[in-house]
Amino acid sequence: MAATTDDPLVALASHALGFVRDGAVVGLGSGRAARAFVQALAARIREGLRARGVATSDETAHLARELGIDLVGLEADIDLTVDGADEVDPYLNLIKGYGAALVRERIVAAASRRQVILVTAEKLVDTLGRRGRLPVEVLPFALPLCRRRLGDLELKPALRAAEDGPFVTDNFNVILDCAVGPIDDPARLERAIRAIPGVIDTGLFLGTADTVVVADGGSVRELVRRRSP
Repeated sequence: MAATTDDPLVALASHALGFVRDGAVVGLGSGRAARAFVQALAARIREGLRARGVATSDETAHLARELGIDLVGLEADIDLTVDGADEVDPYLNLIKGYGAALVRERIVAAASRRQVILVTAEKLVDTLGRRGRLPVEVLPFALPLCRRRLGDLELKPALRAAEDGPFVTDNFNVILDCAVGPIDDPARLERAIRAIPGVIDTGLFLGTADTVVVADGGSVRELVRRRSP
C-alpha cells in the first residue's frame, strides 16, 4: 500500500486508519505520530466510524477526550495499538521512551492483538542504539542504586530534567536517559537492566511490533516482522 502527501505524519495517520475496523478498540500511543493518528481517528469517528480508545498517557487521554473519542480501560479487548517509536531496527525491534510514556505503552501493546508503529524514515537504524539514547524508568526511591548499577553497565545514566526539577512520569517515576552506542545484543542488555532493583521498564521493545509503517519521501510503505537469525 502506498500514499502520497506533503505531511509525513498525516500520511502515516491516514494509512494507519486502514487497520481500524468498525467497532474496534484501539490503543492510542503517545508522541507526534500517535497524536496525528488520534486526530485522524477522531475525524473518522465524526464521519460515523465506531471506535473507542485506550490511552497510553495522560496527554493522549486529554487529546482523545477533547476530540470526542470515548476511552475505556484494559478491561476491554484491544484490537490493535497504533504508536510511534524512536528507533526501529531491521527486525522491527524498537527503542521507545523519548516521550516518557514507555511503561503504559508497553502495557497497552501487550494487551493488544497487534501493534502498529508509525515512523518517518530517519527512525530506521541498522542497529538499535544509533541515536545514542536509551530511556529507563525507575522508582524514585531506587534512583541512587539504579544510577550506580547502570553506570556499572557503562551506560552513563543522566536524570531527565523538567523546568522545576526532575521530570516525573505519569506513573510518578523518573527517567534515566542512558548514553548508548550501537547495541550488539539488545536482549542481553534488556535483561541486565531489568535485573536492577528499582527499574520499572526500559525503552527496549523487542518483538512487540507486528507492522511498522514508514513515511519515506512522499510515500508510505509497510514493514512486516521477520524472525531474527
